[in-house]
Amino acid sequence: MKKLIILSTLLFSLSLGSCKKYLDIEPVGKVIPATVEDYRALMTSAYNTFPRHKALLALRTDELILDEWGQDFPLVKDIYAWNDANPDGLTASFPYTSFYTTIFYTNEVISDVEARAGVSPQTAQLKGEAYLLRAYAHFELLNLFAKPYDKATAVSDKGIPVATTIDIEQQFPQLSIEQAYAQVLADIAAGQQWLNVEKWESGKNYRFDKRSALALSARVYQFRGEWNKALEATEALLSLNADLEDLNQAGSLLPNNYASKENILALEEVMDSRTSNVSMISDHLLSQYDRENDLRFGKYFSRSGGDYVSAKGNSDALKVSFRNGEIYLISAEAALRTGNRSLALERLLALKARRLKPAYYQSEQSRIGTLPENEVLTEILAERERELALEGHRWYDLRRYSRPQLVHTAGGETFTLQQNDPRYTLRFPAEARANNPNLQ
Repeated sequence: MKKLIILSTLLFSLSLGSCKKYLDIEPVGKVIPATVEDYRALMTSAYNTFPRHKALLALRTDELILDEWGQDFPLVKDIYAWNDANPDGLTASFPYTSFYTTIFYTNEVISDVEARAGVSPQTAQLKGEAYLLRAYAHFELLNLFAKPYDKATAVSDKGIPVATTIDIEQQFPQLSIEQAYAQVLADIAAGQQWLNVEKWESGKNYRFDKRSALALSARVYQFRGEWNKALEATEALLSLNADLEDLNQAGSLLPNNYASKENILALEEVMDSRTSNVSMISDHLLSQYDRENDLRFGKYFSRSGGDYVSAKGNSDALKVSFRNGEIYLISAEAALRTGNRSLALERLLALKARRLKPAYYQSEQSRIGTLPENEVLTEILAERERELALEGHRWYDLRRYSRPQLVHTAGGETFTLQQNDPRYTLRFPAEARANNPNLQ
């Protein structure tokens, strides 16, 4: 096994230039880490290389419309048109290799941090973070390049290559969806055993801690439809901190602000300048809010001429991966699906109470309390769309719940994503398929 550890601004880059290897590592320079500080630097690089892909995913949803006069229109038009088969050469690529860059960093920390930097609470924490970040990277790859999880077919459905070593000569096999999820869950469990930081302070809360480990496990169980386990994770998390931003209060922050009282993990830039500069908020998304009484409308969106644009991203202060608003909604859905209607309503209404004007909240409380169970679920899913708008959730929710028909127009053309369209699953990049013909 050959290990190349690089501690620099670009520690190493991965290229897919060999048809005999799944991943080739192109070293820029190498330093063998030996201290806690060295391994913290390595983990910082792992976090820094975690992809910024969710703004591109938003372009595939019903949240945005494209400005065909925008400077970056040629870079994203084919993403907006779901033209994955033969996109223009200028089209921005969805990340693939960069996920494995992050994974390679985490593998080195897991493998050697204690042997080289000693056994201590600091090295244990680093090892725990590495397991969790590796789990999150594989989880994101699964939800980009594999079908949505289906318990009935997950054992046979093709998943993703899973990398748990740093042997650059190894061709990593494409596991089934069930096998890949098993590794994700194993890494989460291992990470939780090593972590000793309960909660990172603002500014360091891009790092995994005990709270964000629970948030990741809750989301993974939600995506797998394991509702009892999802509920257990959310309730454990909310017992540690159940705070929500109250938008009725002066000085309240955007809920996805890294300094928000409900922030759990502030890792990902979910709306970048490229996407923000070439898009406006869709009429569909705007229609989901009561503009007068839902305080999120004025917080989430701002006017730009005759259109609305996002106020939730394109800023380091608005990086977000997990926050309590999402956890309340996972808890509500999990409770309802496990027969606990009262807890489902409690969680849903607690969130609404801090997002709506008081009089409107009272009417919503009365209305929702009389809904039959199937309509309560519809309400929870609608609240997900409103609460988590433009935070990278919508594409995954469309995939998991219904895969509906979507229609986009741009440049005088109309594009349609059909109900249950195969394009709800991204194709592996051409370079990856060329180097590993077994990828499907």
